[in-house]
Amino acid sequence: MKIKILVLIIFYLIGSLNLSYAANSEKVDQISKNLRCLICQGQSVYDSQSDFALSMKILIQNKIDEGKNNEQIYKFLKRKYGEWIVYDPEINKNTFLLWLLPLILFVFGAILIIRKLSIK
Repeated sequence: MKIKILVLIIFYLIGSLNLSYAANSEKVDQISKNLRCLICQGQSVYDSQSDFALSMKILIQNKIDEGKNNEQIYKFLKRKYGEWIVYDPEINKNTFLLWLLPLILFVFGAILIIRKLSIK
């Protein structure tokens, strides 16, 4: 009877470790999909197999193991590598033009189209 209980406890612990690892792995994937690989142009850390991307995934995993949340990990990476590492930058004085430029181009294009249509 004691052996059965011991076996059940061992299986329970192994199962909970696998679930914990799977949850952490999904969190690493989620974070790494929003980070640029500084080595590979046009690829995220998630998609890249460069040494940099692999070390970033390990770094993210270590930060998760330390108990850091997504926001804390992103702040750490932005401090270390700059705002450019994140695919979805925050709106601040440094990125204001980045967010405003598409709107300006859209309005400018709409004005040109309206002027072209009203001339005829």
